[in-house]
Amino acid sequence: MTTSEPLGRRERKKAATRKNISDVATMMFLERGFDEVSIREVADAADVSPTTVFAHFPQKEALVFDEDDEQRDRLVAAVRERAEGVTISRAIHDFYRSEIGVNLDEHGEDVARIFMRFLNETPALRDYAAKMWLRHEDALADAIADELDLDAPTAELRVFSRFVLQLQLLVTDSDDQLATLEAGFVVLDGGWDQVEARLAGR
Repeated sequence: MTTSEPLGRRERKKAATRKNISDVATMMFLERGFDEVSIREVADAADVSPTTVFAHFPQKEALVFDEDDEQRDRLVAAVRERAEGVTISRAIHDFYRSEIGVNLDEHGEDVARIFMRFLNETPALRDYAAKMWLRHEDALADAIADELDLDAPTAELRVFSRFVLQLQLLVTDSDDQLATLEAGFVVLDGGWDQVEARLAGR
């Protein structure tokens, strides 16, 4: 026990430093624009060296996204820790819906909209965010395969995983996130043929 506590403190200090750098950088980017702020300026404002910044963030775009691993873990946990009787699709739907609520509760609707507009208006960040999120495809497909007692993800599971991750990108970009979320899962769960038949019958 005497050896684990110092390690815990070090890890907490590293996490706090990482969060501080990201928070400072994001605020500077919002105020002045992503391309107008240098790594050295971020380092000076966060009271660290540029080397420390790069030790936590491999490239400038990563400064805005400090919760990539946590997001992957929460996504996988939504599948693995779902309540009995809840389908995998429903668990992911509920996770996405809760994330929308968390973002609004933590930052407020106005701040959330400002941040999303900032991301959408900065091509480098928009592209980086999409690539980063889609990297979770393997982790999600593996988790679903495990839940279905399969040795490895099938083609269907990989397609579903990619679709459901792409849906989250659509939700993030949407002016009406909840409506986009619901529409996406109607298509995912019901299949296009059923959706088309329902719409044609109106």
